Amino acid sequence: MSSPDVPTRGPARSGPYVITGILLAIAIVVPLFVPAYSHDEPRLAGMPFFYWYQMMWIPITSGLVGISFWLVSKEDRRRRESVRGLTSPEEEP
Repeated sequence: MSSPDVPTRGPARSGPYVITGILLAIAIVVPLFVPAYSHDEPRLAGMPFFYWYQMMWIPITSGLVGISFWLVSKEDRRRRESVRGLTSPEEEP
């Protein structure tokens, strides 16, 4: 059992969190910029650009969120493993 003064995670690197923030900002801000896609043309299978552009962002956003989750999970795993490597085997139960 760990005591309250033993850390459960090592120091964080800012890189993965910055990249995650940028990816999530893209997924949120770009679809909100309506003047970029408030057009009828070009049509795709008869569907106006306004609609298919929004539908195109659904899998793109899913991909960006998935990449963000992977980056944060990988960083958290690295931080946890860095602390496990610092604790000696006789301290663990």
